[in-house]
Amino acid sequence: MELNAVNDTRQAGLARLLADLGTKRTGVVDLTTPLSAATPTLELPAPFANLIDFSLEEVSAYNEPGPYWKHHNIHTGEHIGTHLDAPVHWATGRDGKDVAQIEPARLVGPALVLDVTAEAAADPDFLLDHHHIREWESEYGSLPEGGWLLVRTGWDNRSQDRERFLNKDEQGNPHSPGFTVECAQWIAEESGLSGIGVETVGIDAGAAAGQQPPFPAHHFLLANDKYGITSLRNLAQLPPVGAALIVAPLPIVGGTGSPARVLALVDANQMH
Repeated sequence: MELNAVNDTRQAGLARLLADLGTKRTGVVDLTTPLSAATPTLELPAPFANLIDFSLEEVSAYNEPGPYWKHHNIHTGEHIGTHLDAPVHWATGRDGKDVAQIEPARLVGPALVLDVTAEAAADPDFLLDHHHIREWESEYGSLPEGGWLLVRTGWDNRSQDRERFLNKDEQGNPHSPGFTVECAQWIAEESGLSGIGVETVGIDAGAAAGQQPPFPAHHFLLANDKYGITSLRNLAQLPPVGAALIVAPLPIVGGTGSPARVLALVDANQMH
């Protein structure tokens, strides 16, 4: 195919997408948990230091400090609410990219939804293994290059209740779904994915400190230039394949992560 024909095809595809957005044939699903002071956040045990929660500080509100406008200072940690983990966040990725260095093309790609809500409901410590991905692939096809594997566990139903979301036992140990060591390593080293997305507070299981290596999703993915997004919601509205994901973190220079707006584009006929 000649170059002009290729360009014409690409332009036609983009024009079709824009037209479908205008006519609602393509829907936009917001996968982002609203960010406020009440948003549940990770709580590390002593002696580890925690990030600050999100808060707004009023600077003016149509008054003497600013008679025609209202604006705030934002106070927040990087890894708060729906956020992206960059490679430099973890010791194994310390020589990798910060948030601002992640190529925009890596933040847009096919959304692949793997539903394990039944398993997570039966066992809050459920771990996704490679065989779950193989079973998914046998039905929907191979994981595409540049795709994002979104794991639906039903955990977003807990997102408005801090205690249920963090799900700590009487000893203060959290219990939430995650990945086996083998699965995390396979995604990081063998797949062509750009990253993973989860509905929980972090990309690892609540009990991941006890795995070897500890926190395997962080350990392997961030060491291999793969990314993680957390605290997603509304995955139930997406089909297993066919949606496109847009991840929009702040390009913080030196940032190890950033709160992000995460959107999915999906054929309206495929929306649940």
